[in-house]
Amino acid sequence: MARIAFVVGEDFEDSEFKKPYDALREAGHEVEVLGAKAGETMHGKKGTEQVVIAAAAVERDPKSYDVVVIPGGYSPDHLRTDKTVVKFVGDAVRAGKLVAAVCHGPQLLIEADAVEDKKLTSWPSVRTDLLNAGAKWVDKEVVIDGTLITSRKPEDLDAFTAAIQQQLAARKAA
Repeated sequence: MARIAFVVGEDFEDSEFKKPYDALREAGHEVEVLGAKAGETMHGKKGTEQVVIAAAAVERDPKSYDVVVIPGGYSPDHLRTDKTVVKFVGDAVRAGKLVAAVCHGPQLLIEADAVEDKKLTSWPSVRTDLLNAGAKWVDKEVVIDGTLITSRKPEDLDAFTAAIQQQLAARKAA
């Protein structure tokens, strides 16, 4: 099975972490939660979820993961100011790893210089940021461009999670 890193900071969107996290674990994948500092407890912005950061991004090699998942909420905005988290995400993209970002998650992709000439989607308020960074923005529940998988909002989570699993299966079959 795959090794998956969730990159999480404070005020993540509860469902955008919980739903894919649970589904990927239930599918048998090894899932680890990374953030800026190991041992910290991060809280969802709606207060229904919390998670302890297993390891700091700087302590892990992005090449050792098959997928990096970036939940939305305010978490990506907080994390994009942490150089070690941005480097981890950028290194994962440059290593050809699958990187899946939902809602505000593409803010981290922008900071990691990973969106130029890529077709992506996001929460509507991130659209202009993506366009200014050179991305091609579309309003679809899931967009896959190369190794990047993006979705817009919590209502897209079933399609988002399915896309991650389909891309993992396609890589395994190749």
